[in-house]
Formats: sequence, C-alpha cells, structure tokens
Amino acid sequence: MGGSIARAHGPDLHAAGTGPSPGTAPAPGADPLAGRFGGPFTLTAHDGRRLSDTDFRGRFMLVYFGYTTCEDLCPLDLAVIEAALKELGPAANIVQPLFVTVDPARDTVPVMAAYVANFHPRLIGLTGSEPEIAAVARAYKVHRRKVRPAAGGPKAYIVDHGSLTYLMGPDGQFRTLVPHKTEAAAMAAVLRRYLPAS
Repeated sequence: MGGSIARAHGPDLHAAGTGPSPGTAPAPGADPLAGRFGGPFTLTAHDGRRLSDTDFRGRFMLVYFGYTTCEDLCPLDLAVIEAALKELGPAANIVQPLFVTVDPARDTVPVMAAYVANFHPRLIGLTGSEPEIAAVARAYKVHRRKVRPAAGGPKAYIVDHGSLTYLMGPDGQFRTLVPHKTEAAAMAAVLRRYLPAS
C-alpha cells in the first residue's frame, strides 16, 4: 500500500484571488488557508535540471506529493490529474503538473524519469536531497512517514503520506486544495474557476 492518510480539510476549499506570502497572516476577509501552503523550493527534475518555484511564474502549478513505489494513491491521483488536464484542452497549457517525491532515497532522477513517462506528457517529476524534500514538505504541510510492513526485509518500507493536490497561482501563491478521490471532471471544474477565460 502507498500513503493512506489524506490531510484534506473538505471538498471545496478554494482561495479567492492572491493570498499573502507563505507564513504570513491572511488579510481580514481573505481565505484563511491562503498563507498556509507553499513556499520557495529548488529541486532536481526527472531530466536532471535544477528547477525552482520561480521557474514556473506566469503558470499555475498543480503540485502532488507521492512516490514511485506507491501502489494505490499515487498512480490513481496522477491519472486523475492527467485526465483533468486533457479535459481542459488548450486551457491547460498554462498549468504545470508537478510530482514531488516524498521518498528521495529511492526516487532518484532515473527512477523518476521512468515513472513520470507513464502519465501526462508535461508532468515534471521532482526529487532532491532529504533536507530539500523535507523543506518543501514542510512548506506544503505534507505529512510523510516511513512504515515498515510485517513482511519484507529489514530495509523494506512504504511511505504514509498526505494525498492532496495543490493549485498554486501564476504568482506562486496558493489557490486551492483538491482532495484525493476527486474525479477528473470535478478537478477540471475546480481548475476552470481559476484559469483565465478563453
């Protein structure tokens, strides 16, 4: 099994407009979640490039945390992201899907490259050192914990992790959360609320 704990707050937590900088209190009347999620990062892409959050300014980031040996949540959620972006058609061109590993020890650049090839052609897999992944997980409030199953060798483990998808705006600020088990059509509908009218 992969990560089984979804840290969702509900099905419709949609921030309106741009939020304050991560870690700052939201302005009166602003969405209370607007400053809670996201922050700067620099990680290694599945093609070996070093990429930072600022490389995606001007585009929406659709950020999902998982790992390549996850057997249940991750492939399902990444397939939903792929289907939602396809449903949006050309409007999705300004949305950059990102898959950030929660298991950097095993998810090396070559492993990530082979894995993301199974999903949306624009999906970028991101890995890094343990401190780098720990920092981005903290910024996005992502729960992750190694669990050692009863069966398997002493080094065998799975990673219990949060399964939310984060939509970040072209300014890098949080927009909304999409919970696990959201269907592709529903995710596409959420994204349409934030994307520019075509």
